[in-house]
Amino acid sequence: MIDAHAHLTDRRFADDLPDVLDRARKAGVDRILTAGEDVASSAEAIALARRYEGVRAAVGVHPHRAAAWDAETVARITELAGDERVVAIGEIGMDFSGRSAPPDLQEKALRGQLAVASLLDLPVVLHVRDSGERVRAILRDGPEVRGMVHCYSEGPAEIEEWLGLGLLISFAGTVTYPGSERLRDAAILVPADRLLAETDAPYLAPQNARGRRNEPIYVAATHAALAHDRREDLGELVARIAENARSLFGTRWEPGSPT
Repeated sequence: MIDAHAHLTDRRFADDLPDVLDRARKAGVDRILTAGEDVASSAEAIALARRYEGVRAAVGVHPHRAAAWDAETVARITELAGDERVVAIGEIGMDFSGRSAPPDLQEKALRGQLAVASLLDLPVVLHVRDSGERVRAILRDGPEVRGMVHCYSEGPAEIEEWLGLGLLISFAGTVTYPGSERLRDAAILVPADRLLAETDAPYLAPQNARGRRNEPIYVAATHAALAHDRREDLGELVARIAENARSLFGTRWEPGSPT
């Protein structure tokens, strides 16, 4: 199994991250993408990826931190993205929930990071909260990028537009919640070769662990829910999602690479 999005640099993992990763590995989770939220956490993500063979990093500035996007940040994110354990630019995007930077600053940071991703030929990890229409418009405006919509939160009606932009769709533990019918309806529509699964740990633990700290081991619940809802064999779905991640993230994602 793979966990296509987590935040292993979060302070909630500060005391027991080796145990967290060991539990995940023993459960069959052999690749985890840990995403940066600013320059500091992106550098920390790389340090973790160097320390733990099963971890890879994404570097970027989250929309919550978009006010920090300036020329110096551009240079630092670009520099960090050159590390051999970095497989994506992320977590980037827009968040209109009211907790992020002003929309104009979010858009500036998003457009800047899309340009970095295009320049470096790296996929993007997109955060989209109450902002799907605007993010899709920005993506249509270019530059052309590949990537994933992390922790998909819209419904079935928007799936076709995301697929038309060439993106993969990643589902988190929220797909297991009793009230998430729209997510489950959306998951059914995603082609097998465009599907990913994640935890967004330490956030959004699946229903069977709800209220607890989320961990990469719980990505198994998301895989199981997707297999059930899509009426697919679990083993085949796990293998397909792992292959999708390899295809998206490239050779740096592969087991045994980098050295």
